[in-house]
Amino acid sequence: MKTVAVIVQDGFAPFEFGVACEAFGLDRSADGIPNFDFRIVTPDPGVVNSKMGFSINVDHDLSFAYEADLVVVSPTPREYWARSTADERVLDVIRQAVARDAWVLSVCSGSFVVAASGVLDGRKATTHWMYADAMARMYPAVHVDPDVLYVQDGRIITSAGTAAGLDACLHLLRQELGAEMTNRIARRMVVPPQRDGGQAQFIDRPLPEVASLSLAPVTDWMLENLRLDLSVDQLASKAHMSPRTFARRFKADYGATPAAWLARQRIIHAQRLLEKTDLGLDRIAYESGFGSAAVLRQNFARVLDTTPTAYRARFCCTREAREAAGIEAAESRHGAGAMLEPVA
Repeated sequence: MKTVAVIVQDGFAPFEFGVACEAFGLDRSADGIPNFDFRIVTPDPGVVNSKMGFSINVDHDLSFAYEADLVVVSPTPREYWARSTADERVLDVIRQAVARDAWVLSVCSGSFVVAASGVLDGRKATTHWMYADAMARMYPAVHVDPDVLYVQDGRIITSAGTAAGLDACLHLLRQELGAEMTNRIARRMVVPPQRDGGQAQFIDRPLPEVASLSLAPVTDWMLENLRLDLSVDQLASKAHMSPRTFARRFKADYGATPAAWLARQRIIHAQRLLEKTDLGLDRIAYESGFGSAAVLRQNFARVLDTTPTAYRARFCCTREAREAAGIEAAESRHGAGAMLEPVA
């Protein structure tokens, strides 16, 4: 992925628009991260008004978006959500992007514009929970999931509101740049490097009412002991809770079951070891808690739709190591695509 076009229209939401700019538009070459050819585009260049009472001046029309590797659709006001009122020029850009196998990513209500183009028919998608019912009514051919942060179906990614858009951007960057570079980007943003798309939009207690009740010490211990066979009973004992209470609290605080959260952390750790070390697959499987190379391969196939060898060939640190693996990065272009659900 080298070129990124962000589509804005009158009434765009500044925060969600800024998320795309932050994720794809900054020069991070000093951190060893490749830059994208990033442009903001609009159907009619000139002044574009935000919904917050200020405007921006956009120089580029949609022509760049017809060739971009990624097309980002910013949120739009309700009057643009229906097929009858959406700008046909924008819809055509989205259809053409999907037809040529480019990435399409929408933030919050931008998913309505993607749905209006027809490319979501028969696919899974999400949007902000406040608008999910409206989207399901307006586009019954789209399988709307109101409970997740983001959904990837093929090379189309739709996300819920505000911060979930940033999670979706990092999810895409992880597929294009690998786990280590994406973690660098997240650190620079001062945000968590990974929240699963399957995590619930609602987190009952974002901050514990009493610091001593936080599960953070338990999750920190889990991350330090990924190679161990960690059961809910063992984790509950660490938290000084019954297994049932622990499982309920964990799901409320983290939006995922302990097993799903732990499985995803093991995948992330394995990704980083494949990128940064020359360890064999059996050792990586042991260090990340999968036990054997066969189980590691099964989880990579299920969660990332690729093999550990293909992942290393694409994202490992040196060109020599990639060539030694005998697989060119281009051959695994679709190999890092994540599944819609976290593995349980």
